[in-house]
Amino acid sequence: MFKDKILLITGGTGSFGNAVLSRFINSDLKEIRIFSRDEKKQDEMRHKLNNPKINFVIGDIRDFDSINNAMRNVDYVFNAAALKQVPSCEFYPMQAVKTNILGSENVLEAAVRNKVKKIVVLSTDKAAYPINTMGMTKAIMEKLAISKSRDARAVENGTIICATRYGNVMCSRGSIIPLFIHQIKENLPMTITVPEMTRFMMSLDDAVDLVLFAFNNALAGDLFIQKAPAATIVDLALALKELFKVNNEIKIIGARHGEKMYESLCTSEEMSKAIDMGDFYRVPADLRDLNYTKYVEKFGNRIDYEEYNSDNTNRLKIDEIKKLLLSLDYVKDELENYNIN
Repeated sequence: MFKDKILLITGGTGSFGNAVLSRFINSDLKEIRIFSRDEKKQDEMRHKLNNPKINFVIGDIRDFDSINNAMRNVDYVFNAAALKQVPSCEFYPMQAVKTNILGSENVLEAAVRNKVKKIVVLSTDKAAYPINTMGMTKAIMEKLAISKSRDARAVENGTIICATRYGNVMCSRGSIIPLFIHQIKENLPMTITVPEMTRFMMSLDDAVDLVLFAFNNALAGDLFIQKAPAATIVDLALALKELFKVNNEIKIIGARHGEKMYESLCTSEEMSKAIDMGDFYRVPADLRDLNYTKYVEKFGNRIDYEEYNSDNTNRLKIDEIKKLLLSLDYVKDELENYNIN
């Protein structure tokens, strides 16, 4: 499927882009285009990988011309460019709108115009029952993907547009685990928002697996969700303390702007039509037209299903969290360096 094809990754210098590159650098892809606005990270990645298969493109998804030009002759797109920090989006909501909504629309439109074969847009658990700007803008991005999949040009071209939704990715840039490890190394208090708060525990490899599963199984407008275990924030902190054999103080600082006690990956309404595919849920797009009445009368459907969230999924115990953490290269490297020093 990938032989002699061109893959473009927007936001490709981020954690997800690096994980995709490690998976595909030795594949049969003819070219991997890394599209981002961060020339410093591109330069670092260029020198680190030193691979002619990778083509770096400076641009911003907010600028249609730049993403449209970068999309020339591209076969597949992974759209990972986004503003992802909840507090940042709360303080600067229009910046989130410009990137997560208007920028994503630019990516989708450029993909259709350039007759891209498949595009996967990356969303977040915060898009399910969104209460913060980041989640709201990502929820609109999902709706844009579904809408664009109905576009007559996309249908005529055979362009498949789908979305993936996943929880907090462990050890990604700006996430809680690197913060906890930094606090451990500096002998600082480990700052916890709310001890009972739960979050899904997913690795970068899990995120790539989800995108590839969607890539291989999607119909137009589908949303894919990967099943994942969860942990409380305090258990995650305690697991790291045990791994590093430290006794840092745990300091409760209260919830940040726009945070939830638990995250939902699949709403009850989506669960009513979700297809269980083992480790994943596939939520088909609602492709009905605006004549709702004829559909309701003929195909009325229950929607009182239980949502899938980090409070009702499998809850990891501290020993299980430690085992999961030790499977992550980032944690293993940090632990080794800490023990050496």
